[in-house]
Amino acid sequence: MGTVSELCVSSFQTFLCPAVKPLEEAPVPDDLTPEEQQELENIRRRKQELLEDIQRLKNEIAEVTSEIENLGSTEERKNMQRNKQVAMGRKKFNMDPKKGIQFLIENDLLKNTSDDIAQFLYKGEGLNKTAIGDYLGERDDFNIKVLQAFVELHEFTDLNLVQALRQFLWSFRLPGEAQKIDRMMETFAQRYCHCNPGVFQSTDTCYILSFAIIMLNTSLHNPNVKDKPTVERFISMNRGINDGGDLPEDLLRNLYESIKNEPFKIPEDDGNDLTHTFFNPDREGWLLKLGGRVKTWKRRWFILTDNCLYYFEYTTDKEPRGIIPLENLSIKEVEDKKPNCFELFIPDSKDQVIKACKTEADGRVVEGNHTFYRISAPTAEEKEEWMKSIKAAISRDPFYEMLAARKKKVSSMKRH
Repeated sequence: MGTVSELCVSSFQTFLCPAVKPLEEAPVPDDLTPEEQQELENIRRRKQELLEDIQRLKNEIAEVTSEIENLGSTEERKNMQRNKQVAMGRKKFNMDPKKGIQFLIENDLLKNTSDDIAQFLYKGEGLNKTAIGDYLGERDDFNIKVLQAFVELHEFTDLNLVQALRQFLWSFRLPGEAQKIDRMMETFAQRYCHCNPGVFQSTDTCYILSFAIIMLNTSLHNPNVKDKPTVERFISMNRGINDGGDLPEDLLRNLYESIKNEPFKIPEDDGNDLTHTFFNPDREGWLLKLGGRVKTWKRRWFILTDNCLYYFEYTTDKEPRGIIPLENLSIKEVEDKKPNCFELFIPDSKDQVIKACKTEADGRVVEGNHTFYRISAPTAEEKEEWMKSIKAAISRDPFYEMLAARKKKVSSMKRH
């Protein structure tokens, strides 16, 4: 048995020219009239022409056969090349979302439309959930359109708010920046209210309650939170958020029980296994770090959470390269050849090594040897944000400020 194309060609050849063999010319009889001789010549000529036509057809069949075989191998090569480029694009996206998207568009692997990019992120095949959240949270007009298209791919109809949040927050990982979180949760609230008209008086109500649920999840399931909120306290803190009215107690009790019985599942494919008990870090992003013994600058992915600063070589690493507990440390702005620098240090103890640890190239975890950590941010604005976040790391909850601001907005609108 051969391939389908070989069998088709073989059948075609047998049908058109079964065992074509040149025939020996018979001698011309002597008793033919001139007219008969002319007719015989015509027959022989037509026979020769037919044989030549058959040979040409056989040649054409051979060419088609070759083209079919080459077509198969060419398509296979094209698919292999495409798959390699897609894999490369995903890797680039996980390292730098904007550059990854640009690479995929330039190689015709992705259309430069918000809908096509949203579909790519929603499927999420091989994509880092932190990188997806980082891209969706950008404030560019185009990124906002992608975010809207991404959220519209979620179907929240007939889901209660906790169920909808579980689905939404599993499709990416919320970034640490407050403005990004605000945009993403605002878009979520709009989509939920569109899918479930009449459940809430306004998207503000949905927005506020969504944050209240996220904070409840953190309070109930973070082992560092000792004072666990009761259902009565949860109901009390959400009074008046429904355009000045109260939400039904049964609704709030059901939401509370759902979170109490099953915490949010947080995507952990971004290598940040250390934060699985926390919903969201205080801050995260790329920074440059000055080495300890060898004074070279290296780019690292930093995550600030639970009074510790973790840094990774890549966002996809499963373990951090280093951990810096912030207890008893201070932070200050410093001048350096690198711009936008700040420094972590032990106050009143210039030469004391900071209590920290790092992973060596061979996998060994060793104590750090820094008497200070000097870090450079990409911009002056980011430097200020990082310094502010680190200073407040011990007590800051990234959701409280946004929740308070939205409640203030709702209250102000009600008065007017």
